[in-house]
Order: sequence, then C-alpha cells, then structure tokens
Amino acid sequence: MAEMRQPIECGVPEANQYMHPTMLKNYGKWVYHSHPKPGVLYHLAESGDEIWTVKAGTQRQMDGYTIRKLADIADQYAEGFVRFTTRSNIEYMVTDEKKVEPLIKALFDGGFPVGGTANSVSMISHTQGFLHCDIPGTDASGVVKALMDNLYDEFIKCEMPNRVKLSTSCCEINCGGQADIAIIMQHTKPPKINHDLVANVCERPTVVARCPVAAIRPALVNGKPSLEVDEKKCICCGACYPPCPPMQINDPEHSKIAIWVGGKNSNARSRPTFHKLVASGLPNNAPRWPEVGEVVKKILSVYKADARPWERMTDWIDRIGWPGFFEKTGLPFTKYHIDDWKGHRRTLNASAHIRF
Repeated sequence: MAEMRQPIECGVPEANQYMHPTMLKNYGKWVYHSHPKPGVLYHLAESGDEIWTVKAGTQRQMDGYTIRKLADIADQYAEGFVRFTTRSNIEYMVTDEKKVEPLIKALFDGGFPVGGTANSVSMISHTQGFLHCDIPGTDASGVVKALMDNLYDEFIKCEMPNRVKLSTSCCEINCGGQADIAIIMQHTKPPKINHDLVANVCERPTVVARCPVAAIRPALVNGKPSLEVDEKKCICCGACYPPCPPMQINDPEHSKIAIWVGGKNSNARSRPTFHKLVASGLPNNAPRWPEVGEVVKKILSVYKADARPWERMTDWIDRIGWPGFFEKTGLPFTKYHIDDWKGHRRTLNASAHIRF
C-alpha cells in the first residue's frame, strides 16, 4: 500500500500546476493584450504564442451538477483549463481563435452569460449569506441573483464609462469589501440579549474587546454573569453577535439594507477610497428586493449618462461633488448621511503609503 503524503500546511496550492501550458510557458513574457469583444481577452507573447480568455458569469453558490457542466464545456469546447476569479466568474483559455465563438455559444446555451470585462458591470462579489454564514441578516446571494437579472445587459455589453464593481454583504461586518456600489445589511436597533444563555455560550472578555466603540461591559443579571450594552454608544454594527449569539441583533422589522457608493481598492489614477452611504433604511424585502434594485439601477443610469469616458464611479463623484450626486440621482439627503463619528483619523489611512 502506497504511503500517503503528508499534508502541506501552507495555504493555497501552487497555481502553476493548474495553469494553461501556454500561459506557463510565456509567464511574464507577454507583449500586449487587447479586448476583441465583451467577455473575451487576447494576449500575444514574445514567442508569438497567442491565447484567448473567455469569461463567463456563474452563481457563487454552486452544486456539483453545475461544476460538472462547466467542466464538460471546458473539455468539449476549450482545452480543459479553467480558473475562477474573485467575483465567481469562470475563465476558459484557448490557443485557437476558431474555438472562441463555439465556446461562447456553448456557455450562453448552458445559461452562463459571457461578459464582465472592460467597461461593463462586473459580476457582483458577495458574502456567504444564509447558506454558509452563521450571522447573516439577509441572503447576499439572493440579492445578487435579483440584481444581476436586472443588470444582465450591462454585464454582456461594454457600455459603461468604466468598469463598475458591485458587492453585497449580508451583515454590517461587510466581508464583501469595497466596491463602486455596495449593498450592505444595516441594523438599526441594539442587540437583544438573552441573559440566561450568555454565561454558557459567550466568552465575555472577548465580546467586550470586540466592540469597536466600547459599548459592551460585563454585568450580573438575575444572579448570573452576563453582558449589558450602553445604547447611547452602540452603533448597531453587529460585531458582538458572532462571538456571542445570545446577543441577537437581526430583526425582521428593524434590520434594513443600505447602499454605499464610491469605494475603490485600486490605485488607478487616484488613491484607494472608501465607499460612502447614499441610501439607507431600504426594506429587506426578499426574495427579489425590488426597492434595492430600483436604487442601484437609478445610480447606474445617471453614472452611465453623465460620467466622462473612463471615469470610475468615485472619480465621477469627485468631479461633480456629493451635492451634485444627490441632485442628479434624486436620492434624498438625510441626517444619516452626515459623518459625525469622531472615532477615526481624518483620512482613515486611505492610502497605499507605509506609515510609521
């Protein structure tokens, strides 16, 4: 019996073993790349080798049947090599241009739209939602499905001023990250504490340390060790709920959805920026979230009509100003849009520079 190999405890596996041979051969030796059509990228190497990459959108939560279907398309119409992007797109690499159109047709026929490149609306990155996460207030993947049904044409076409990245998060911890437009769960009431369970379930010092505004402190309730919340300090972020489920913050009535815009992780043309709140208190109205979709489409339509070529969302807003943004989109400006929190530095270190 062959001896089993020892596990490699070093994170993700080496990517080279899964890379297309042409990409591996010409790694770091590409002359240029171009964008022949939506969803297709072309690269030319110094050796004269060519490779076409076809990008298709998929759902993030995939079953075994769907994965086998995607793999069968790779074997039949591509060259057996694929990779998944951070936004759950799948990319097929081929070295023969004649394979591109049959591959695109097979993907569309299989229900996987081709697009998401250049100046289009990219596939929405999202958090785990109800399927995998233990603290969601909404189903992030459900919001993505509803939104992408409405934004299908913007995904398969390249008609935006620049790339538009979207993300959704099922709680305020927001592991979905920064994006041009972000849809985030918004809790509006402090957590409700089940004091009978806290001592048995929660490590109280950890919960106290986790609160970013020092609103939680130990307490003795009904003769049992528990916790209490200073509601004047509480910002309803929900950070206490993961380490202490008895501090329930999800609420069918008071947990809403908010929309933020202008976040950008890249350094292209300007430093990284954080997104800012533009719509709050939208109903968590599953399964189609029509109110959220209406606001997102409104923002995209105004951006598409008003922005200059190759302006990212944040660059467009910087040019017209926030008063201009609210005026053009017709979104109401309320007291909740005023940033009066004094607990951070002025810039929040929104820079790629190293600080000492």
